[in-house]
Amino acid sequence: MVAFAGVAAIAPARSTPQWAPAASAAIHPGVQTMTQGAQCTANFIYFDSANVYIGQAAHCSGTGGNTATDGCSSPTLPVNTQVTVQGASHPGVMVYNSWATMQALHEKDANTCAFNDLALVKLDPSDAAKVNPSVPHWGGPTGLATGTGFLEQVYTYGNSELRFGISLLSPKVGFSLGSDSGGWNNTVYTLTPGIPGDSGSGFLNSKGQAFGILSTVQILPLAGANGVGTLALELNYMHSHDSAFSGVQLANGTEPFKAGLPL
Repeated sequence: MVAFAGVAAIAPARSTPQWAPAASAAIHPGVQTMTQGAQCTANFIYFDSANVYIGQAAHCSGTGGNTATDGCSSPTLPVNTQVTVQGASHPGVMVYNSWATMQALHEKDANTCAFNDLALVKLDPSDAAKVNPSVPHWGGPTGLATGTGFLEQVYTYGNSELRFGISLLSPKVGFSLGSDSGGWNNTVYTLTPGIPGDSGSGFLNSKGQAFGILSTVQILPLAGANGVGTLALELNYMHSHDSAFSGVQLANGTEPFKAGLPL
C-alpha cells in the first residue's frame, strides 16, 4: 500500500540561460511550492527557448486525497492553475501536468499511470533572473540518469513545512533498491524518510545525475521506503505526448556535485 509523501528523448538544444549566483539565488531546487493549500518541494529547474520552469510532482495538484495515487484516474486541478513558488515575486503557472495529459490521452499502462508524476510550473519572466539550478547542499545535477542500481547511494533535499524551516534537516542521503515497475519507479530508503511536504523533491544518484522525483511513501510492504518516479521516463513521456514542451530540458547545476553525508 502506498500514500503520497511522491533512455529519454533528447530535447532540442538551446543556449543555457544566465543563472543567478547559487549563493544568492532566491529560486532553486528544494524551494517550497504551494498549490491551493498543498505544500510540496520543487525538484529541478527546466528551460526551453522561451521560458524557465520549476518542477513539482503532478500529485501536488491532486484533489483526491493522499491515497489517490493513480494518475490516470485521480482527480486533479487543471492546467493553468497558479502555484506559489518560494522566493518568487509573482505566482507561477502550472503549464504541464502528467496526470492531466495521461487522462486526456486515456493512458492504460499501469506502471505509467502509477509513477508518471511530473508537473512544470512556468515562472514569471520577472523572476527568471532569480533562478539557479543547483541543488542545495549537494550541488549538481550533473545530467540525467535513466534509473538506479541496487544499493546505489542516492541524495535528496526535502523541504517540508513540517520541519519548521530547520534547513539542517533537509539534506538526506540513502540508498536505492534499484529500478522496478518497468523502470518507472525506484524504491529508496533515506535517513530520514521523505515526509508529507517533501513530495516532488528531486533525487540524485551517486554521480550527481538527476534520476527521480519523490512520489510516494510506502506503508506496506516496505514501511519507511519512498517511491521515486524515474525522471528520464517522465520527461520522455512529456516530449512524446505534448508538443508544446518537446524542447524542455533539465538544467544542470552550476555548483559541483559533492557526495557525502548531510552534516
